Amino acid sequence: MRPARAIRDAGHAGDQALVSLRSRLAAKIPGFLLVRLRRLWLAAVPILQCAIAAGLAWWIAADVLHHERPFFAPIAAVVSLGLSLAKRWRRSVELIGGVLIGIIVGDAVISFLGEGGWQITVVVAIAMSVAVFLDKGVMIPLQASSSAVLIATLIPPGVSSFGRAIDALIGGGVGILVVAVVPVNPARRARRDAAGILEKLRDLSGDLAMALRLEDEEGLDQVLATARGTQGEIDSLRADVTAGQEIGRISPLHWSSRERIKRIAATADPIDNAVRNFRVICRRAVGVTRRGIVVEPEIIDIIDGLQVGFETLRAMMMSQPGETPDQADAARVIRTIVRTARLSIAERVDDLSEAAMLAELRSLLVDMLMVAGLKKSSAVAQLHLTE
Repeated sequence: MRPARAIRDAGHAGDQALVSLRSRLAAKIPGFLLVRLRRLWLAAVPILQCAIAAGLAWWIAADVLHHERPFFAPIAAVVSLGLSLAKRWRRSVELIGGVLIGIIVGDAVISFLGEGGWQITVVVAIAMSVAVFLDKGVMIPLQASSSAVLIATLIPPGVSSFGRAIDALIGGGVGILVVAVVPVNPARRARRDAAGILEKLRDLSGDLAMALRLEDEEGLDQVLATARGTQGEIDSLRADVTAGQEIGRISPLHWSSRERIKRIAATADPIDNAVRNFRVICRRAVGVTRRGIVVEPEIIDIIDGLQVGFETLRAMMMSQPGETPDQADAARVIRTIVRTARLSIAERVDDLSEAAMLAELRSLLVDMLMVAGLKKSSAVAQLHLTE
């Protein structure tokens, strides 16, 4: 057995053991506690990064550069990292820029006007105005105002406050360094996000088909409500894709993952569009059923068949490079579903909403083909082959 294959098989065994452990824990731990433990698990690496960065920033500022009480260094490190993995480079730049603005404005105003309550009002107004004028970022005005307040209240008159700017620079720099050295796998979170959304669409497709066959209005309402509740998962996918791309640029440990991150990033828009199209299909299904119209069985069969397509896409997303199913495998499976979504079905339906459902299903299939790696023009061409 080749070493690469042995490592991959070991990884599979580890994944299966982890899934088994999660299943056993899920059966024994109350649901509310399991949700909190999962949230803590997902935040474990960012928490570790913040902790390491804070301690390292303090050590550099206090023990190496001998700054007196360099509280800004660990604060800057933690704020620039945070628990969100996306846009950390941007946060570091905004943090340092805001601190510099606050220090300059605070020093100038307090030196000219003196200390006091109304002086702080002036300092905050000027610092935030300058920050908003220079940049549209949210963090810069907040950091500029808070830094200006610290200068106006905590730094004794005549004491240079530019050491605080150096501390902020140290904190922000250490934060970026820690991201590079202790990174989150740039592809893992994004592909798990995508796989989770595809899994939910798989399950909802089966539920929607069953509710339509049974003419179950309550079931259709539940499917629609669940589909509408996926926006947070879409937002997480986009944030983790952005974070993965950022880590791939910063960390030499993951430069080799850039191409895979690029492929995952290319699926974000089609997955988002697929969710939106599925919601529209659900709304039309609810409307049709409430009017007492029985949906054409062939249309229900297409919806039922989406389960296989979404499951294949989910498996594709979680498979390692060189494993199956790959993009070509997924595209072949979805093409078989496309062949069932013929426009001629619309000629046999009496209700306009049913015809619209078929059109939305065809649009959804285009999205699924794009998740499988096809360009939009090629995906649309697959539909035309069925006409």
